[in-house]
Amino acid sequence: MKVLLVKLSSLGDVVHTFPALTDAMAAHPGLQLDWAVEEAFAPVARLHPAVRNTIVVPLRRMLRKPLKALRSGEAGRIRAALGAERYDMVIDAQGLMKSAAVAALARGQRHGFDRASAREGLAALTYHRRHHVPEVEHMAVRIRKLFAAALGYSLDGRPADAGLSPTAPVFDLRREGFAQAPRGLEATRQAGAPYLVFLHGTTWPTKTWTRAGWRELAEQAGAAGLDIRLFAHGATERDRAEAIAEGLPNVHLLPPQTLETLAPVIAGAAGVVSADTGLGHLAAAYGVPTVGLYGPTDPRLTGLYGPRAVELKATRDCAPCEKARCRIAPEVTEGPPCLADISAAAVWRALVALRA
Repeated sequence: MKVLLVKLSSLGDVVHTFPALTDAMAAHPGLQLDWAVEEAFAPVARLHPAVRNTIVVPLRRMLRKPLKALRSGEAGRIRAALGAERYDMVIDAQGLMKSAAVAALARGQRHGFDRASAREGLAALTYHRRHHVPEVEHMAVRIRKLFAAALGYSLDGRPADAGLSPTAPVFDLRREGFAQAPRGLEATRQAGAPYLVFLHGTTWPTKTWTRAGWRELAEQAGAAGLDIRLFAHGATERDRAEAIAEGLPNVHLLPPQTLETLAPVIAGAAGVVSADTGLGHLAAAYGVPTVGLYGPTDPRLTGLYGPRAVELKATRDCAPCEKARCRIAPEVTEGPPCLADISAAAVWRALVALRA
């Protein structure tokens, strides 16, 4: 069976699709699955073993400069790639008008959420088969149900499995409560010690934790013999990372990374602490002990999804506000009150509790 999946973005949404692919691969052993995805997230889509090919659809860039996309022939090449093969089924797992438009360029019976459960109800009008999967469960669960309905199998008795595995096995837990990083990973060979990854960067100022909180957590990790790895993209994140690392010998700021190089570092970590950002979802999918910090956003439907993940949520009445600017402390550019309430001690306890 040949299937085209349309799930363009974002990073978290891409990762939340993985358990459905694992289900489909088990139900249809001969499955040939191609994935239409935004160019930024294609490296992540390729991580799943069910994916035969990725069809890169740089929709965001093309929409910014549509005339250039037409004149350069890029739009035509993408249209040709989508229509090059006849599929038994095309599944739009995003439910947006843009994803429905991409799915419509492919050849095959189109499946998707029905009008009541798609994120943009009009998208459902473009599908041949519509499936009712109400938005009352986590997105990963909903996509699993969509695939099961489209491909005709039951989820009964099927455990959720993202289908990812690090390049080497994870060893027994150390006495501090963390798994030792796989020795086969280059980052671990260089470090010679288990390490945590702090995912401090995020798009909203209101999603950031305090620098003091990150530093205190790094100190606790250092006392337990654990190194820290930090990534930084852009001047703001680099400034924060340098402030977290200052004077702490166990904290290491890595050079600029791509998704291809980030994935094995995250997979080999003894634990991950993450703001509400896409890479946290990847850590949870790998089964790495992952603690997510949630303030203005609600993780109920799109939070971490994995066997060793936990979310620490704000307890203030105003949270979740779903706002990029805090109305209580609008002058705060990092660590709004709802996230500042979460202590480093609470994060450390949550990490230690996440045992195999």
